[in-house]
Amino acid sequence: MTATNKVLNDELLRQVFIHNLDRLYFGKHYLVTHIDDLVRRASFRSLKLALDEFADDIKLQIKRMDEIYRLLNVSPSDANCNPIKAIVRDNFCLDEPKSLDILTDTDIILYIQILEHLSITACRHLKTIAVSLNFKEADQLLTECFDESVDNDNLFMLINKEYYKS
Repeated sequence: MTATNKVLNDELLRQVFIHNLDRLYFGKHYLVTHIDDLVRRASFRSLKLALDEFADDIKLQIKRMDEIYRLLNVSPSDANCNPIKAIVRDNFCLDEPKSLDILTDTDIILYIQILEHLSITACRHLKTIAVSLNFKEADQLLTECFDESVDNDNLFMLINKEYYKS
C-alpha cells in the first residue's frame, strides 16, 4: 500500500511531523555550525552583524525545537537526507573564486534568504500538522520560529537594499 492510500491517522501524521521536524532541526544545527565561515567571508559590516544576529536566532529556534521533541517524548534523528544541509554543504557556492566582494556578499544574502524561505515553508507545514494533532504547545513554538524566520528574511532584504545604497 502506498502512502497516498493510507488513511492519515494520528500516528502517521505524527511520523510525518517528526520527519519534517528532524529535517528542519538538523538543517539549522548544520547551519549554525558553519555560520562563522559566512561571517568571515562577508565583507560588508552590516551583513556581518546580521549574520551574527541570525546565528543567535537559529540557536533560539533550535532550543524551541528541543522543547518540541521533549513534549513529544522523542529524540531527534539525523537519518534522512537533508536539503538544508545540502545547500550549506555546497558552501553557498563560495568556494568559487570571486573577483569582487559584492559577489560573495550577495551570494551569502541570497542563500540565507533561500534557507529562510525553506524554514518559513517548513514551519507552516509543521504548524498545519501540529494543529491537526492538537499539539498546541508545538504550534506556539513553531509560530515563534516562523516569526523569526520572517523577520530574518526581512532583515536580509534590508541588508540587500542597504548594500546597493552604500
